[in-house]
Amino acid sequence: MDEALSACQYVLMNDAANPIKAVLGAGLGAAAAHNRRAVIDAIRVNGPLSRADLARATRLAKQTLSNIVEELETSGLLVACDPVTEGRGKPATPYDLAPMGALSVGVQIDRTVARTVVMDLRGAVLSRRDAPLRSRDPEAGLKLVTRLLADTRAALAPDVRGRIVGLGIAMPGPFGPDAPATRDDYTMAHWRGAGLAAQLHAATGLEVALQNDAAAAATAERLTGRAHGLRDVVCLYLGYGLGAGLILNGELYGGRHGDAGEIGMIPLPGSDTLLEHQVALAGFCETFAVPMADPRMFARIEAVLTRGGPALDAWIDRAAAGLGWVAQMLALVTDPQAVILCGTAPRPLLERLTQAVNAAAPRVALQLGHADPWVVAMGAAAEPIARNFDPKYAALLKS
Repeated sequence: MDEALSACQYVLMNDAANPIKAVLGAGLGAAAAHNRRAVIDAIRVNGPLSRADLARATRLAKQTLSNIVEELETSGLLVACDPVTEGRGKPATPYDLAPMGALSVGVQIDRTVARTVVMDLRGAVLSRRDAPLRSRDPEAGLKLVTRLLADTRAALAPDVRGRIVGLGIAMPGPFGPDAPATRDDYTMAHWRGAGLAAQLHAATGLEVALQNDAAAAATAERLTGRAHGLRDVVCLYLGYGLGAGLILNGELYGGRHGDAGEIGMIPLPGSDTLLEHQVALAGFCETFAVPMADPRMFARIEAVLTRGGPALDAWIDRAAAGLGWVAQMLALVTDPQAVILCGTAPRPLLERLTQAVNAAAPRVALQLGHADPWVVAMGAAAEPIARNFDPKYAALLKS
């Protein structure tokens, strides 16, 4: 008996030092929440659908599906459209998302500007505001962002303010404890100890989530761009720096500290030069003497593109080589449905880079996504919509 016990010792593992490693079980409430999300997602991806269409698409029992539709319609998230007659059957009533059924707010905090966006359930932008920001003064910056958010919410009609489901924040990373310790404006390291999410939650009362700018851009692509309806996507984001948003099995992958996709920090092969120094806008602006804080930065970059010349051609070739290399690496690792280039950069620049990458590395098949200075703020606003309404494996787990 003693030998049996010694071979099968019971060890107390349900503590912080020795947690039991297991997948959490699902309760009925979690499954019901997941089913509601599946119905909303099917309509968002495909457009208005009838109950029969939804039952076939989600493989839910007809009665279960009908109960979910009635619940979502009662709560104001779905609206019934005009009946449609198909063949000889009874007219079917399609259901669509109610645009004002839920709103979300996003805030982008960048080196020289803070932006806010209000978005509806379909992903349409209802309002946007911005204000100049000093990245080296997070205390003043937090006060400015708080005022900007207050003004943004005050401008909404009183009857819809209560339908805001959350606040998304996007800013340059990395965030983790191993992030570079430099305190320059480029990394925005001054903001790391500011307790940003907690302070904005206290100021607004909204549930808050923080993500890096590349993840936010990927979130925007998934809701309103090239990644819409796709489940496995690599989104390369080109801004001041370079990052990647990884959508894997329908969910944005954040990693342990929210730093997944910080590809700009990868050294180039055989060199100490970081990838983003060869590819991103900071390097472009330095090469062609374009001040990054200039409000007309996009216009000045486009002027460089219009002038052309050997120096521009050389920069495009170098940047495309770096982009093609990292795009192919990520494509081999993740096997995505699409690799998309998007960014807070002028469309003509992203078009040139997309064409150059595809000419040099045709196996990548790089696609052009959003090219808009507001794409990160849009992605920040899209995050609470995704958090509350997208189907997620985590929604099946008990908290």
